[in-house]
Amino acid sequence: MKIVFADADTLGADISLQKFSEFGEIDVYGFTRPEQLKERCNGADVIITNKVCVNEKTLGENPTVKFVGVTATGTNVIDFDYTKKHGITVTNVKGYSTESVAQHTFSLLFYLLEKSHYYDSYVKQEKYVENELFNHLGQTFNELCGKTWGIVGLGEIGRRVADIAKAFGCKVIYYSTSGKNNNENYTRVDFDTLLSTSDIVSVHAPLNKDTENLFGKDAFDKMKKNAIFINVGRGPIVDEQALYNALCDGQIAGAGLDVLCEEPMSGNNPLVQFKDSNRLIITPHIAWATVEARQRLIEEVYLNLKAFTMGEKRSVVE
Repeated sequence: MKIVFADADTLGADISLQKFSEFGEIDVYGFTRPEQLKERCNGADVIITNKVCVNEKTLGENPTVKFVGVTATGTNVIDFDYTKKHGITVTNVKGYSTESVAQHTFSLLFYLLEKSHYYDSYVKQEKYVENELFNHLGQTFNELCGKTWGIVGLGEIGRRVADIAKAFGCKVIYYSTSGKNNNENYTRVDFDTLLSTSDIVSVHAPLNKDTENLFGKDAFDKMKKNAIFINVGRGPIVDEQALYNALCDGQIAGAGLDVLCEEPMSGNNPLVQFKDSNRLIITPHIAWATVEARQRLIEEVYLNLKAFTMGEKRSVVE
């Protein structure tokens, strides 16, 4: 069996792929452009990919590929009409990053809530060295306890964030983007109520017709001016121009993002121009990528492939 890792750099250099050698030959590519996939997968039985698309254009009439392991939960990189036509099994991985993404949600929040950029800069610029007092209160900050936390998308990650927020003393409310999610532990509200009453709004929803551009001008206008907005879901859920305007106009207090409409970030993204790190933090899609989460991810991909070689179905996406 020949296995091709199309974009192994997304997994990190600290994650070993050696165990896959028990299945046969391994070809590891850090990054693969769409036009390179066909040649690199010539004679391959297995493709492991995160962001490299598998379709007629990229793979063509390859007679040998029978398995594609997606190193993610989302499978939008796969043309399922193509894979079904060619008898290719596709698997994904769910649940591996729940703790990681929940942790990063709070990392983004506390950076903004506690004015970490300001106070870190104050000390590193040696202003604290010159201080007469033992402390410095240049910017005020608040306790999380007692705040209302509004969650958009109460799936596995959303529920974990809700549980942690509750432990901090927050009142947790949520909005179901599908209209089908009911959870007796937390109060479900409509979207407008969530926007107008929440001190923190965090997004953990998938991207679909119900969530694309859900957060536009109208949504930000309804939020509290002291509210902090966090998006660790999908970039296109947010109208980035509307968010930029909301930050510039003081419509919301701050925003923490780990996902953008275009990744890597486009130079035309309006948020490039917003330089106030006290009110905006953007991380490069790393919420999912703790060492432990990446180890779980590659272990699951390995188990999916092992099941396939034994004629069993595991995490198969139909």
